[in-house]
Amino acid sequence: MTRTHEKVGYLPESKEAQHTLDSAVDGVEQIFRLLEGRWKFVILFHLFGGKLKRFSELERAIPGVSQKMLIQQLRQLEADGIVRRIVHHQVPPKVEYGLTEWGQALCPALDALLKWHAQRERLGAGEGRAKA
Repeated sequence: MTRTHEKVGYLPESKEAQHTLDSAVDGVEQIFRLLEGRWKFVILFHLFGGKLKRFSELERAIPGVSQKMLIQQLRQLEADGIVRRIVHHQVPPKVEYGLTEWGQALCPALDALLKWHAQRERLGAGEGRAKA
């Protein structure tokens, strides 16, 4: 019997992509285009952890969002491959939303942003800003 580590082939460690200033700027612009929108981050947080939510659950969980805006943001996230829409063919129809694997991979990045923001709060709102 072979051991698991003998069966599994590991990819050679790849070097992280080396970015030039221009490629980094392009990458950041693409990221912001994917995630721009007032409600997209809030939607993502409600779906993290493999949670599936119906449209009405998301609507109740996000006060202040209109149906039109929630539909629009969900469609954009779905078109970009971040959110998946699961249609259950039953009566009455049931549709659930969840994150794709790629969408779930955003969790550590958004967690890092929350930690970054919490650090600013600990330092005091004024100390994190450049002095004029």
